[in-house]
Amino acid sequence: MTSGYQALRHGAAWLDMRPRARLIARGRDRARFLHNVSSNDVKKMQPGAGCYAFLLTPQGRIQADLCLFCFDDHFLIDTEPDLREKARQQILRYKVADQVEVEDVTGETAAIGIEGPNAAAVLSSLGAPTPAEPYAHRQWNGGTVAAVSFTGQPGFRIYTAASAFDKTAGLLQSAGAEPADDADARIVRIENGIPRYGEDIRETTLPQETRQMHAISFTKGCYLGQEIVERIRAQGHVNKLLSRVEIDSAEPPAPGTKLMAGSAEAGEITSAIYSPERRKSVALAYLRTAFAEPGRMLEVNSAGAQVG
Repeated sequence: MTSGYQALRHGAAWLDMRPRARLIARGRDRARFLHNVSSNDVKKMQPGAGCYAFLLTPQGRIQADLCLFCFDDHFLIDTEPDLREKARQQILRYKVADQVEVEDVTGETAAIGIEGPNAAAVLSSLGAPTPAEPYAHRQWNGGTVAAVSFTGQPGFRIYTAASAFDKTAGLLQSAGAEPADDADARIVRIENGIPRYGEDIRETTLPQETRQMHAISFTKGCYLGQEIVERIRAQGHVNKLLSRVEIDSAEPPAPGTKLMAGSAEAGEITSAIYSPERRKSVALAYLRTAFAEPGRMLEVNSAGAQVG
């Protein structure tokens, strides 16, 4: 059990999030345009607000997930490293006469996560803001502090110039935050049942299958992929749901491993880790809806598994 993992679970840890992609959307039509190509209500956002959203195909399949932050004259878009160019192309694909530009600023900017039960206390000790509303953000020290977590722990993300990364990380560490690496963060993320695009959310996934309904607005009006999202809502269900599963085994099953309910196939694992906190394996899996209720007992590789 590493000190970074322990800090994420029980204290405060900082995470190097520079590899994540950062895009800036500018132009007179930026809010309306982003509103029309994403799944959440962008037009209603005021500076200082933010949201989580999906980019969908016309068939309702998720092509990217985004953290969107509204500023006076631009939007900051934060997404997965592998989606750096894909997200930009997906956003601009339907541009016609709209006055909007999307600039890749990943190289000249940096992002640092501060996560764990004591994350807010660490920031407060440095005189930094701790926005209360999810995805809200405030200026600090020449950068921005946003209320967003990668692991599902209480947390924030600091956006700053690339040249200020070392100084900011040093401030966090001097205030009691331990460094945590990608492996630490992945364990805690899966323990908390938080999916990641490219691992648990895929190009073929429908929004309702992920259970990440804070990414969807059902009142915003038309947007790309809305017809399918609304059709699913009218039907009342999808055929499978992303679920957290605890497995009575120290050996995490590989992605693609089937979960069984007797002789019936119940679902398939997308990611799994050994949890030091639970002393067993924890996985994320797409389960057939009939088997996705919390407490349901299943089996994987002859080991008992319980839906969380």
